[in-house]
Amino acid sequence: MNRRAFLAGVVGATSATLAGCSSVMNMGSGSGSTSGDDFDIGMSAMAFHPTKFEVKAGTTVIWKNTGMRRHSVTAYEDGIPDDADYFASGGYDTERAARDAWTQGKGAVDQGRTYEHTFTVPGNYAYFCIPHEKAGMSGVVVVTEK
Repeated sequence: MNRRAFLAGVVGATSATLAGCSSVMNMGSGSGSTSGDDFDIGMSAMAFHPTKFEVKAGTTVIWKNTGMRRHSVTAYEDGIPDDADYFASGGYDTERAARDAWTQGKGAVDQGRTYEHTFTVPGNYAYFCIPHEKAGMSGVVVVTEK
């Protein structure tokens, strides 16, 4: 079973259990339940769902803003492997550039939009949402060997 299908099933079952609460929580579904889109990590309220995600090197991870607030996906420069490419929504090459752009209204993943990045180097990749960093909105992608 592929990971996206698995996530869709797990969250689908959870959604059925939570019924009316799911619209309040706006949890990522792993399958884009309302629009048919496919994604791995949801962004809602002030959290990434799931906060830890494991993939093999060479995998493209897709984040989707399933909430109503603007979010970012921004790597901590000191939180990624030394030889890995830096990543941030908006395409910025450094954490400073991403933070500066946010103050100018750039680099957001708006409601219903996605951001994706392909991970080629094994290791842990710590990332956060710029406007919700102080609220603890952060996550990690763990990349293993192929």
